[in-house]
Amino acid sequence: MKRSRRRRLAGLAALVLAFAGGPAAARDWLPLPEDRLLVIDTSRGRLVIALQPEFAPQAVERVLRLSREGVYDGLQFHRVIPGFVAQTGNPNNRDGGVSSHPDLPPEFTFRTSGQGFAAARRAAEGSEGFLGPNPVVLDGRGRGWGAYCTGVVGMGRQEGIRTANSEIFIMLAPARRLDHDYTVWGQLVQGLDVLGAIAPGEPPATPDRMVRVRPAQDLPPAERPRLEMMDPTGPAFTRRLAEARRDRGADLGLCDLSVPVRPRAGS
Repeated sequence: MKRSRRRRLAGLAALVLAFAGGPAAARDWLPLPEDRLLVIDTSRGRLVIALQPEFAPQAVERVLRLSREGVYDGLQFHRVIPGFVAQTGNPNNRDGGVSSHPDLPPEFTFRTSGQGFAAARRAAEGSEGFLGPNPVVLDGRGRGWGAYCTGVVGMGRQEGIRTANSEIFIMLAPARRLDHDYTVWGQLVQGLDVLGAIAPGEPPATPDRMVRVRPAQDLPPAERPRLEMMDPTGPAFTRRLAEARRDRGADLGLCDLSVPVRPRAGS
């Protein structure tokens, strides 16, 4: 057999394997590193958050510190508004409570080269898409910010933009009016059903609690979540995006999309 023909057949075999879900399709999924996961065991079940220190290094450092200090353990979800947010993290279980640490500066935007960005759609402010599991907007001039879609995790604050401290919130539904006005520091990647079951109210009549909050890497190996996400720049997500564009057309919004996450094989 001529060498050129062998090469063509080898290339065809690789293409077939990719569409069949064989070894060539492994690049469609990326492991979520344990040192970038936060585990919140609640009275309703487990939540797992993928941390984004590239977006908000000071907020991520604060959340990890408070977790390791045990400050978050036992705190109530003191403000849960259906169709909006689930809020917690104040040591006094009310709006306005703070930890013993200084307030944080705003981290509403971040600098980025755009490497690893998967564009989903054009928008007035630039390109909307995904960096890791988080929906983001890039303005084309090296600046980005998190888009407040379902599952996005932010830092709460009072009226002043420099008053973020310990309060955190998780989006129950999209609220893009919060974009570049509240610090985004992560994305819920496991436990959306748990989040939806948390008791509503301001405050709830019987509040649910964060029973225990820990960085995944601080947990015993058997208790750590082992997750992987679909690579937003890979062929499987590209096909998923093309199907969404075909089905929704001009009505497709960034918050209509999400990056799939699943347990890793053998978990």
